[in-house]
Amino acid sequence: MKIKSILISQPEPATESSPYLDMARNAGVEVDFRPFIQLEGASAKEIRAQKVDLSNYTCIILTSRNAVDHYFRLAEEMRFAVPDSMRYICQSEAIANYLQKHIIYRKRKICFGEKTAADMLPYFKKYSSEKFLLPSSDSLNPSLEKALKDSKIDWTRVIMYRTVSCDLSDLKLSNYDLLAFFSPLGIKSLVENFPDYKKEKFKVAVFGNTTEAEAKKAGLSVDVKAPTKENPSMTMAIEKFINNSK
Repeated sequence: MKIKSILISQPEPATESSPYLDMARNAGVEVDFRPFIQLEGASAKEIRAQKVDLSNYTCIILTSRNAVDHYFRLAEEMRFAVPDSMRYICQSEAIANYLQKHIIYRKRKICFGEKTAADMLPYFKKYSSEKFLLPSSDSLNPSLEKALKDSKIDWTRVIMYRTVSCDLSDLKLSNYDLLAFFSPLGIKSLVENFPDYKKEKFKVAVFGNTTEAEAKKAGLSVDVKAPTKENPSMTMAIEKFINNSK
């Protein structure tokens, strides 16, 4: 099967420097972008239903920019003035820098890890007397949960946003030869939006083991996988597959 058109199940890149656009030019194929999932913020009522009082916590654990935005959004909605004394432990420096969107950085207590949840463990131990709040989505990374349990700190998780399927009713799968997925939720969105997806003839590219597992669970044959030792990126994996299909 010759690949002529590809659907990337992510938002369209903001600039023309996207590696997917470079791949499309190199491989001579058409590439479209369409997110299959989106974030939906929780309401103040939902936070109260989780029996969480924002004023009870002295340290916020932040693992993504989304967590930052939704924490401050809900603090405002719930009329909670985040005190200057609040401590922040961020999973990465990029997340710590993003805090400047909401606070004056130099006046706050901010520390951050290199990249992973385990990087925050020294800070959990150092500030073990704090009461920690973890703003999260409805899906919690197992490695983060393990790091928090291993640290034996007083922490509470609050679901401030969730991932839901997009409405794809106007999308025609028959227009594409290959669909690229980046999370198990993207596969679930395909199943929800297209009950007859098994009747469509398209190749499947997946990123990560959990996405591959969800694709196989849905009865899909995985044709392209990344990251691998040979293909560390999705674009490299797809381009190699296209070249081998010619």
